[in-house]
Amino acid sequence: MSKQVKNLITKELTDRLKDIDGVGVINPRGIDATKNNLIRRRLHEKGLKMTVVKNSLVRKATENSKLKGFEKLLEGPCAVIYGKAASISVIARLLMDEKKTDEKLELRGVFFDGEIYPGEKGVQTVSKMPSREEAIGQIAALVLSPGRNLGAALKGPGGKLGGVLKAIEQKGA
Repeated sequence: MSKQVKNLITKELTDRLKDIDGVGVINPRGIDATKNNLIRRRLHEKGLKMTVVKNSLVRKATENSKLKGFEKLLEGPCAVIYGKAASISVIARLLMDEKKTDEKLELRGVFFDGEIYPGEKGVQTVSKMPSREEAIGQIAALVLSPGRNLGAALKGPGGKLGGVLKAIEQKGA
């Protein structure tokens, strides 16, 4: 491959990965064209992309990005799975689903926030983490629960008193 072609590929990879916070890495070896297309289709439905990369070029492309340090996952043939709007846990869950459908699929790991989660165990660990939306929902529930408990405590005695008064009124009438 000529230097010009390598530079063009590096620039393209840099543009694709510049706003990406985390990636999943798999070994594409052993995936035939049909399975590859099915995986890409399922990824596309979730807003994700898969790019088979040359390790040296993706290392150069991510030198000055948020993905600096993920090159430890790059050994042998690699495909990088990423998405701008997708949470890393969504990527990990999708990879685990793909692993269930095809046991031959080799999961190299997941990288985000400067941390590497290597191998299938790392992907499984990340898949159990809440996505951004789920974490926001959990925080909102925690913030609202004291108010809900206070409201129930205030409403409870008043409801009992109302029930007693209604019973007295029905007996008297």
